[in-house]
Amino acid sequence: MSSEDWLSRTRLLTGDEGLEKLKSSNVLVVGLGGVGAWAAEMICRAGMGKMTIIDGDVVHGTNRNRQLPALKSTEGSFKADLVGARLRDINQDLDLTVVREFIRHQRIEEILSEQFDYVVDAIDTLTPKVFLIAHSVRRNYRIVSSMGSGGRIDPSKISVCDISGTTDCSLARILRKRLHRLGIREGVTAVYSPETIDKSRVVPAENEQNKASVVGTISYMPAAFGIMCASVVIRDLLGVART
Repeated sequence: MSSEDWLSRTRLLTGDEGLEKLKSSNVLVVGLGGVGAWAAEMICRAGMGKMTIIDGDVVHGTNRNRQLPALKSTEGSFKADLVGARLRDINQDLDLTVVREFIRHQRIEEILSEQFDYVVDAIDTLTPKVFLIAHSVRRNYRIVSSMGSGGRIDPSKISVCDISGTTDCSLARILRKRLHRLGIREGVTAVYSPETIDKSRVVPAENEQNKASVVGTISYMPAAFGIMCASVVIRDLLGVART
């Protein structure tokens, strides 16, 4: 059997030209938690030719209710290594770079010096999230940014729009303010949900790196956000209109 047979169903949908477009594209995914790992895997399964994935965290026991690489057997292992191994097992021809670190301002600039066709922001921490978005916009990279999936339970409410049009999402509101200070008001595709969060489901964080609070999360919502992010990337690269 040809090594290309695994993409036969994709080719049937996209045609040869579409599949070749994906195979010649380069996508960056930053953050491999509840949202990012699902986004990375869906992008890989679509036949992407080149990817860079970034995360410095390890699997914790509390990740198992929602994160793709989180199993009892993988606790303590680096998410980047686990997701990287999955992607290589899906597509042995994938040109994959795995970065096992929490990226900060200068490092973000270094990473973005490579030419990317799309950037997926699935970072949980505000400051590096802002810097990744800002530097991506300044380089004219297309970027899709995931807002918060925690506290939500209805996937039918997930929406996609420019960040300037987001409503009823506290993370999006804070991001807009921070980006406005940097002169950025639009040009960032956001995946978000306006679903109201029950504040009783949010508690102060204890022993959580880079988190002030912990929000209750159901199994499928981060995955749904990640899959929506992947769909934005794939549809845009294929030139399929998003309504």
